[in-house]
Amino acid sequence: MSSMPTNDSQKKYTVVDLFAGAGGLSYGFTQTERFQIMAAAENNPNAQLTYKENHKNVKMFDNVTEVTAASIRKLGSVDVVIGGPPCQGFSNANRQKNTAVSMNNRLVKEYVRVITELQPTVFVMENVSMLKSSVHRFYLEEDDVALGIKDMKMTVDKIELLSHRFNLTIFDDANTKEDFEAIINNQQFIDQHQWSQKRYRLFNSIYKVAAQKTDKAEEKKTQHEKLLERIAKHKSQLIKECTTILENVDANNEISRYDCDCAQLFNNIFNQTQNATAELIDETLDASIAIQRMLSKWSELIEKRIHIDSYSKDNGIVANVKSYAVLEYIQKVLESAPYHYKITSDALNAAEFGVPQKRMRYIIIGCKPELESKLGMPKGTFEEKDFRTVKAAIEDLADVEPTDNISSEPIKVPQKDLAENSLAYKLRNAEELYNHVNTATRPTAKKRFETLQAGENFHNLPKEQKTTYTKGERTQNTIYLKLKYDEPSGTVVNVRKSMWIHPAHSRALSIREAARLQTFPDKFRFKGTKDSQYQQVGNAVPPLLAEEIAKKIIEILD
Repeated sequence: MSSMPTNDSQKKYTVVDLFAGAGGLSYGFTQTERFQIMAAAENNPNAQLTYKENHKNVKMFDNVTEVTAASIRKLGSVDVVIGGPPCQGFSNANRQKNTAVSMNNRLVKEYVRVITELQPTVFVMENVSMLKSSVHRFYLEEDDVALGIKDMKMTVDKIELLSHRFNLTIFDDANTKEDFEAIINNQQFIDQHQWSQKRYRLFNSIYKVAAQKTDKAEEKKTQHEKLLERIAKHKSQLIKECTTILENVDANNEISRYDCDCAQLFNNIFNQTQNATAELIDETLDASIAIQRMLSKWSELIEKRIHIDSYSKDNGIVANVKSYAVLEYIQKVLESAPYHYKITSDALNAAEFGVPQKRMRYIIIGCKPELESKLGMPKGTFEEKDFRTVKAAIEDLADVEPTDNISSEPIKVPQKDLAENSLAYKLRNAEELYNHVNTATRPTAKKRFETLQAGENFHNLPKEQKTTYTKGERTQNTIYLKLKYDEPSGTVVNVRKSMWIHPAHSRALSIREAARLQTFPDKFRFKGTKDSQYQQVGNAVPPLLAEEIAKKIIEILD
């Protein structure tokens, strides 16, 4: 609850943080000493542990849906709502997946709902810089149709349910929307043909390896080795699933026959009457995997109440839908009656705010109409020639050997004579170093680490060191990236998965070093599993950027 102010410069404003993660955004706000975080919502248990460790006396909600006018009213009045709902573009559904709609996009609507219920004086939404592009869209839902959806510009989209490569006779007589939905709404049809998640994951993990196309002998060899390894690893489960399929085969049903072919193939492989070639596995599993993706996507569209205008089967089975831009949705809902928020937004480069990292984030700030004259975006004070570097963030830890054990005791660090205006001085604010943990380096990775020079990545490795990747040329430039000391880093993600390498040592970057690149000070402790800590760091808003945003919010509120 807000404390009683004596004047504006002393007043503390209350904050609710949605999709709080580890708490980078909250931490930046609290560093101004003008904000009190009263509540936060985060559904990841490990991130919750980290948040609670570093933000005491904050009411934690397990899910954003629990944040309502009634639940917050018990805590006091709210001045500011902040948060970064995950959002992924999805208007062109990825046909390699068995989902059509990213649930993450629903979270943006939850964020907007909270604003409409709590009606804070100011709100801040942080997201990927691509949010402003038309890639980030919502499919029109039945509930949107009922609302009239604020006259938003709609785009016609097509969701491919089944490729034209497959022809199922069950659709021969389907012409109208009602005909198609009678098929998918037939529970007997679903029960008979839709695999369990366990079975789908099992077959799909093998199919993904087999379906990779390559003409290169070395890549084919690597692919074959991976296939054999994966089949051997899941042999007992494959035998169990194949036995079940063959026991329930319906010879008069084409979908059942496709599944039967898959089961028979693996039986033949285990009986050594057929070889496990990529081409044969790809060809045999292709139809069954495509049908399972169709069933999953289609069920999802119905379950999530996506408004389907019609279906077509001229070029495969396609659901015809409409979509609208996420950003326009946020603006139209919150700028219109009865809320009348005034909104500004821009993509900010964290490096311009003193973060040793080129990280673009899209920031939306909204305020009540009476404060419109103060509305604006924070301005960075660092020019490119003055950007802080990787060296400025982590060089003072170069001689401190990390551990690979997450349960190790914190490391006692010697005093360092650092310039008071340096980034290292600001971040090195604890006598003990927590989270200076990395991944134990295997021989193959160690050799790669030793081969690469600063600024190089996987693509710079000699041919003989790329053998564990089937499609090495498709590997992103951030994989096996050896950082440069004298430049800001690129966007910090989960640097364990990306295998980022220390610029001065042939080892993986530690959690603490990644956190330093994000400008988390050493007294900020991360909790949870090793991979979760790396992920929490990568997902976070850099506290230094968050602090500059918070200062702008103070200007608006004061």
